[in-house]
Amino acid sequence: MLGHGGVDDDGTGSFVGRGPELALLEKALAEDRLITVTGPGGVGKTSLVRRALERAAGTDGPFPEGTHWAELSPLPDDRLFVATVADALDLADHTSRTLAEAVREWIGRRRLLLVLDCCEHLMPAVRTLVRDLLAAAPHLVLLLTSRQPLGTETERVLEIGPLPHPAGGGEALALFTDRAAAAAPGRRPPWSGEQLTAARAVCERLEGVPLALELAAAQLTDHSVEELADRLARRIGSLSTPHPLQPPRHRALRTAIGWSHEWCEPHERLLWLRLSVFGGPFDEDAARAVCSAPPLTTNDVPGLLAALTAKSVVRRAPDGTYRMLDTIREYGAMWLAEIGEGDALRSRHAAYFRGLVRIAEDEWLGPAQRDAYRRVETAHGDVCAALDHYQATAPARALDLAGRVGFFWACCGHLHAARHYLERALAGTRPEEVDRAGRGRALWALGVTLLLQGEKELGHQIAVGCEALAGEGGPAGGGERELRPALDAAYLLGLSHLLAGRPLAARIVADNALEARPAPPFASGPRLRCHLVRVFAQTGMGLFDEARAEATALREGCAERGEYWTRAYADYQLALISLLEGRAAEAAGHAGAMLESKRELGDSFGTALGLDLLAAARGAAGEEEAAVRAYGTAHAYWQSVGHPQRGTPELAPVRERFERGARDVLGDLAYEEAFRAGVRHGHAQRTRGGDHGPG
Repeated sequence: MLGHGGVDDDGTGSFVGRGPELALLEKALAEDRLITVTGPGGVGKTSLVRRALERAAGTDGPFPEGTHWAELSPLPDDRLFVATVADALDLADHTSRTLAEAVREWIGRRRLLLVLDCCEHLMPAVRTLVRDLLAAAPHLVLLLTSRQPLGTETERVLEIGPLPHPAGGGEALALFTDRAAAAAPGRRPPWSGEQLTAARAVCERLEGVPLALELAAAQLTDHSVEELADRLARRIGSLSTPHPLQPPRHRALRTAIGWSHEWCEPHERLLWLRLSVFGGPFDEDAARAVCSAPPLTTNDVPGLLAALTAKSVVRRAPDGTYRMLDTIREYGAMWLAEIGEGDALRSRHAAYFRGLVRIAEDEWLGPAQRDAYRRVETAHGDVCAALDHYQATAPARALDLAGRVGFFWACCGHLHAARHYLERALAGTRPEEVDRAGRGRALWALGVTLLLQGEKELGHQIAVGCEALAGEGGPAGGGERELRPALDAAYLLGLSHLLAGRPLAARIVADNALEARPAPPFASGPRLRCHLVRVFAQTGMGLFDEARAEATALREGCAERGEYWTRAYADYQLALISLLEGRAAEAAGHAGAMLESKRELGDSFGTALGLDLLAAARGAAGEEEAAVRAYGTAHAYWQSVGHPQRGTPELAPVRERFERGARDVLGDLAYEEAFRAGVRHGHAQRTRGGDHGPG
């Protein structure tokens, strides 16, 4: 289930009860197009929805094109709302239209379920998108979780209350018992009569609210169940007051969270408040860097983090990362505002993620490249938060961060975010306020983004501007770092020439940049990219021997260093050359190697290019049906980036020739059947996040 990440809002243990609610939700999914599961925080809305979808998994349900889950709780406002939905759909749009338009068109007539989890703080934006999607996509079903209904006429609302707790028993006691056994094995039920009476009192006073019960169960590591019951009796008192100011379930959850906060040690409480600055998952290194300030030291953080995890304040995922549930994070943020640490904490948070991106950029050329891409992708929301903070407080740093992260985002499909933040940062600084290299880096990243969005003329203009800006620094001199602006500008200008069908111009630009100060290809990332432009240009000019020799050398160097990005495009060129020279098996091998590299980087655009080449190679080998299935799989990826088949101009006639040949051999009916099978396979692979093979 794509985008089905995060943690439940009532815990991470086994699912307990909720039979009637599950039946109602399953019925609604079969009958309605807009369902909102409502209820207060901590009542188990997310867990219920996940359980319902798990029960339906593997059956021939009404959503053949998948279930897509957008978790909205980390978003502080609606600026990244549509981008989060696009990510959930695995839509890496490479066009200049608005992202909302891209989402509407991509869903189109697809039969899928889109879950928008934790909507309450984004209601105006959610209403607008929901209205537009329901009008544009006739087979779409939308399932929302929220603390309040959306308030539209077509909405079916399912209100979820606490777990049944008759006389302190029922499903509430079952959940509390389950969580208690996990939290405190030494106090594992079955309990004595007195302990069972106390456990029932806990369930009754916490009104069966699942998150409140879990937080209470976590306290059993240090306290007896009798102590919990006594503490709650003194904190909440009678829940049968004739006219309470708020529903008991709200008071019960608030009390349980506040109670957990009180029973934390002072330093644990402080770390809780500081961790609320993270919008998404974080690791121990991030917690150390951001949250270590007097009186906490970096050595204090691991033990405090473990203590908060044991208390269920922080959740640890199987990959070792941590996160907080939105209700607990909200409580921490409230107290953070009270103690006045917010500005300083946000500054440390922004500095950490700026540093993370700088390290990723420094590691681009070596064996850590793949992990660098993954770290930047995982931290996307927090990097956006850092950019927002710097835009308001230190525009020059916003420009620096946007310029450094822009190329990563362009490669990972976050083109809309890259363009937004780069244009905003460039507009927010005057040239005299920032160093020339930093401004040139941001312009270069914007130019790459525009070219990938199909804005060839505007991208070319920026490339010319980058070349001029690099020239203002005087004659080329110094080391490779000082040459970077000129090499970056040459890569961008060469790329714009290639995409416009001007390989000779691209060759001249690359040669001039590389020969101005000769050095080995792997002296720097910008130099390596210029060599790649030259290989593409040589192929476009028909200089296959030169192109093959240089591409082979680049590929071998990349393999030695564990570099994936350049290696993938070297394989692309070797596949294309082999195909043009009639060596189909060799072409298929290089196309498969390209796909493997692009899988490592999560690059949908590059995957689509590689699948087209693999399809053509299979067609050339006489494997027409396999070729058409690969074309269908590629089509699914091209749809995800919002473009028809694209690439360097020399690929188009090759693709058309082998497609025509396959149709002639198979006939129209067999061709269409194989193509549709490939499309289905492509959508399934993207939905499951699996390999990118052609099927």
